[in-house]
Amino acid sequence: MATSRDGWEAVPKGIVDLHTHTFRSDGELCPAELAQRARLNGYSVLGLADHADHSNLEAVLDSAVKAAKSLRGAYPGFRVVPGVEITHVPPPLIPGLIRRARELGALCVVVHGESPVEPVEPGTNLAAISGRCDILAHPGPIGEREALLAAKNGVALELSARGGHSLANGAVAKAALATGCPMVISSDAHAPGDILSPALWRMVARGAGLGVADARKLAAFAARLAKRLSASSAVPRERGGIP
Repeated sequence: MATSRDGWEAVPKGIVDLHTHTFRSDGELCPAELAQRARLNGYSVLGLADHADHSNLEAVLDSAVKAAKSLRGAYPGFRVVPGVEITHVPPPLIPGLIRRARELGALCVVVHGESPVEPVEPGTNLAAISGRCDILAHPGPIGEREALLAAKNGVALELSARGGHSLANGAVAKAALATGCPMVISSDAHAPGDILSPALWRMVARGAGLGVADARKLAAFAARLAKRLSASSAVPRERGGIP
């Protein structure tokens, strides 16, 4: 349990969660209710990232962009980022779909990585990293070679709060720390009970083996990433990491 002496109670100052789902795919809530519940749980940034492939990409992003616009400025200190989670797409097709998602208004492109609990096609992680997605979700026991390429390409590796996907968090953190690759903590929320709280955020960080200094760096990176992604709606995107 975090105490006032170990410094954990100070992180995160505002939860940045760029990987959540609505009823546009397999989530339970509409965007407005998800936003309200997240805001009351201490979020400063909520990313909508419903599952998509070539068949529904336009519909998913049309919904996410409309939701983000409708909620813009509704709550001081809170914003919604429209995005998508490219899911179970054959690896050779992933880079093109990442580009198309951005053309359709995705400010954060998440790719469903090689989770240890789903039959994700091998090579998905590398395709997502090579295609320069923003976040590689639950990548499974990723190695340092791919983590190093992710760092070079400005791709963040996800530490997942979702059961099953979270089994490899320790391996993900180890590879990221060894290579300087950025990390984010995401809920992968599908239902109200999945939404992060500060206590759960800390539990995910500590469960992955992070110390409080690493957790602070992670939280600071997530805040910078969200700020850059939000700004990218008005200025051209530049890849290659966060200064």
